[in-house]
Amino acid sequence: MTSVLSGPSLAASRAALSAALADQSDAVDDSLEPGEIQEVDMQAQAEGIRTVFSDPTNFNVKHPLYSPWTLWFDSPATKGRNLPQTPVSAFPQTPVPQTPGVAAAQGWMEDIKRVISFDSVEEFWGLYNNIVAPSSLPQKANYYLFKEGIIPAWEDEANKNGGKWSIQLPRDKNRNNVDKMWLYTMLAAIGETFDPLLTEAASNGAPPSSLITGVIVSIRPQFYRISIWTRLAPSATDEDGLRARIEGIGRHFKTNVLGYPEGQRLAGPLATEVEFLSHKDSEKKGKAKKIVV
Repeated sequence: MTSVLSGPSLAASRAALSAALADQSDAVDDSLEPGEIQEVDMQAQAEGIRTVFSDPTNFNVKHPLYSPWTLWFDSPATKGRNLPQTPVSAFPQTPVPQTPGVAAAQGWMEDIKRVISFDSVEEFWGLYNNIVAPSSLPQKANYYLFKEGIIPAWEDEANKNGGKWSIQLPRDKNRNNVDKMWLYTMLAAIGETFDPLLTEAASNGAPPSSLITGVIVSIRPQFYRISIWTRLAPSATDEDGLRARIEGIGRHFKTNVLGYPEGQRLAGPLATEVEFLSHKDSEKKGKAKKIVV
């Protein structure tokens, strides 16, 4: 089977499997005499490991993510009614926290269905293998992948001071690309690789808090839109250097996730550049100031 993972993601998966083998081989037999070497049947141990790649429903190896995540979904078919049970509904479910932000967005959230929460690499792939790809979703449908405890609404406490990077792409020209773009966007989100400062600081002690709260793919009659929501947005003064960090997220999104050269201009009929806009500026319509990479 040909892997659908990008180079870094494939390498990470292989490293996780190697770590799992190493963990099992670390078990020591207490009955050994001092200096006696324990014989380990690595082939037998390897055969006992079932990952989501070999057994999507009965895997026995789990590798935790930095944060738990929740997938939400809506489409015209979900308006005003409950979704039927799906294969992913067997995963553990937790109630939506009723924060002030959640209460404020409750009316809009009535039509958005919470699909599943997960906190491991294996559960993510189990989810991914059981949901419809964006290219096959109906018009006006949306997937929202947000950190557990954050709802996909501006009113949520984690989102209200932030903004979003987004790109809009014509459907006809990108039907064969949107599924891969959405997969890589989700992998970058759950792997916490969007934020350059976060990845650089991880090797130098405790990293700062992640700016990413969630990612969205939206299917519209004539275009697809992919967005990355951030916890903060730079101010006019930008005294804390937040703008540079936000721009770093946008460049990573454009070049490493979507696969475009940094200097490439994408604008055209129905298309946009990779653009950042704060949620507060989104309400200003034509007066809003965008950051473009």
